[in-house]
Amino acid sequence: MNEIKVAIADDHKIFRKGVVISMRSYSNIKFVLEADNGEELLEKIPEFEPDVILCDLKMPIKDGIDTTKIITKKYPHIRVIILTMYEDERFVGHLMDCGAAGYLLKNTDPAEIKKAITDVMRQGFYLNPFVNKVLIKKKYSKQKFNPSLTAEVVLSEREKEVLTLVCMEFTATEIANKMDISARTVEAIKDRLMERFGVKNSVGLVFYAMKNSLID
Repeated sequence: MNEIKVAIADDHKIFRKGVVISMRSYSNIKFVLEADNGEELLEKIPEFEPDVILCDLKMPIKDGIDTTKIITKKYPHIRVIILTMYEDERFVGHLMDCGAAGYLLKNTDPAEIKKAITDVMRQGFYLNPFVNKVLIKKKYSKQKFNPSLTAEVVLSEREKEVLTLVCMEFTATEIANKMDISARTVEAIKDRLMERFGVKNSVGLVFYAMKNSLID
């Protein structure tokens, strides 16, 4: 396959750089553009002409939802893959409706990111089991969702269970044992929640959860 030019838009520089570094072993993938937000990305697309864009959802100035809508309308030949911490099914269905070619979570390993990039170039889309499940449910549902990044916080069942146990002062190891998952997975969920809520530790998670009535 010919070289694929890739852009990435994410306001977390460390994560952004980590993705770029993790993909260096794939010789056919070349990162040509990095942006802190959707507006910067849109300004630089004409200069760098990426084939594929990895785009976060929650970014300052212009978020990933509005950015995806603009790109798919103005540059229909560019494939947008959402790369985000939001696993809310409503976002998945809505972004695919907006023209996104794929939807990945930020804990996705480099091999799958590479597969997503090559698949969207080869066939126009990438559907992993998570997205497939959402789209099948959406097909048989009459509900129309138009999610907002500023709307009320919606947690998955697993996120809510971890958050509840954190608030009950259980350690990651204890939570892992109770939920029959690895401690590493628990820490990943906690990290994702802290990033979403804008807090820095477990105490912050507890305060945020109590303030916003996120647990029963």
